Order: sequence, then C-alpha cells, then structure tokens
Amino acid sequence: MNTSQLGRWAIGALLLAAIVRAPDLAAQQRGTLGAVAPENLAKPRPKPPFDLTGAWLHNGNERFDPPAGFVLTPEAKVHYDAAQKATAEGKLYRNDIGLCWPAGLPIMMTRVWPVTMIQLPTAVYMISELMNSLRVVYLDGRPHTDPDIAVPSFNGESIGHWEGDTLVIDTTNFVDSHHWIHDRLGIPASDALHIVERVKMLEGGNRLEMQITLTDPKVFKGDWVFTKFWNRVNNRDIAEVECLPDLNDHMPTVQSELNIRK
Repeated sequence: MNTSQLGRWAIGALLLAAIVRAPDLAAQQRGTLGAVAPENLAKPRPKPPFDLTGAWLHNGNERFDPPAGFVLTPEAKVHYDAAQKATAEGKLYRNDIGLCWPAGLPIMMTRVWPVTMIQLPTAVYMISELMNSLRVVYLDGRPHTDPDIAVPSFNGESIGHWEGDTLVIDTTNFVDSHHWIHDRLGIPASDALHIVERVKMLEGGNRLEMQITLTDPKVFKGDWVFTKFWNRVNNRDIAEVECLPDLNDHMPTVQSELNIRK
C-alpha cells in the first residue's frame, strides 16, 4: 500500500468512525436512557390524557396542498416550475418515492396508508404501511439533539409533550436531499424543515384530529397549516410493504424516459 492509498484509507476509516459514533454522541448529549429501557419505563409520570395505541387511517378528504398565495424561495421554485412542466408533458418530476427513497415527513402522515401506533409511557412508535416507515415520538422529557451532532433523517426527530388534552409533537433534524414536502407538486424539504403537530382524541377514542404546522424558510415563506382527521380501524394490521426496484419495473413512472432525474 503506497502513501496515497494509506491516506485515503485513513480518511475513510475516520469518516466511518464518525458515522458510527454519531448516535452514541447524541445519546451522551441527551443524557437520557433509551425509550424502552426498563428504568426509563418505570419512572413515575402523570397518566396521559389518551392512548394512541391502535391502527389509524385518514380518508384523504382533507387535501394536503399549499395555502392559497404561497410563496416559494427562488431555489425551491426551480423544482416547482420543473414539476409543473413535467406534469403538463405527462411526466413525473424526480419520482423519488417510486424509486424507493423514503417518503419521510410530512408525506408519511399525509398519504392514505394505515399507520399503527403503539404508545408507551416514554414514546409513541408509529409504523406506516407506506414502505413500513418507522417514526418515534419521544415522551420521556428529552430535548432535541444538538443539531451539530444530530443524525438527520427523513422522519426527523420527534419530541412530544402534553398540553392539557392535546399531544404536541415538535419535529426537527431532517435530511435535505431526496426529501419532499409535496412530491407531486415538486416542493422539496430542506434541513430547516420544522413540523409541529397538535393531536386531539375525539369521539370516545375513535377519531383523531391532527393539526399540522410546517415551516421551512429555505423553501417557502411563512407557515403552512392544515388539519387531518384519522379514524380508528380495528380490522387492519400493518403488512410488510417493501419498495423494491425490480418489483416496480412494470410501473411507467420509474422508467427513465418518464422520470426526470439528475
């Protein structure tokens, strides 16, 4: 191995070590136990106002579209204009989800796919049937991880707390690539995306109201606010639904001549 090869190997080893250590550093920075650590689960906490455990599905009647008069940043408008042009030509613009990139938030919570929720004293685990996406909402009092050492993700880092009869979920620390607020319209998400959800239980535990507020100063101006209603579906389980490119070959949307990519 020559000096140049040794140098490249050393740099690669350091980068790998940094990636592996990042979650450990984040845990140390939080100074908290894991959400399912017996000691954490056993800590005394007030009884929550409601329990989300169950399968939930919204009917899609409340459309998830940008508010009237929305204003995009110049950088985001490049994607939006390109998507409008592709749509007019019968094409899709950067069909990342069709190419097996994770849907991420907010799309995980806006598409009409069932979501199973399992609530523990320290966290709510949400599993969507859309590519079996996993989301964790921490309820054990931890703060957000310092952005300097946080590991960005498509679903971000969700921290929840109770305000009376409302569960407030604050989510940050998102990735800034192959991540969309609205993929059909070509509206991207950035690492500045911030989502706040206010969740209320209605109709004796059979319906959820979820008000969602999005801010992303790198993509659009102001706040985008919309509300979705979820129904409890006791006859549903979450199946394994993987996104595999070879299974999608029959779909016109994943063919290169119909999918604009860079």
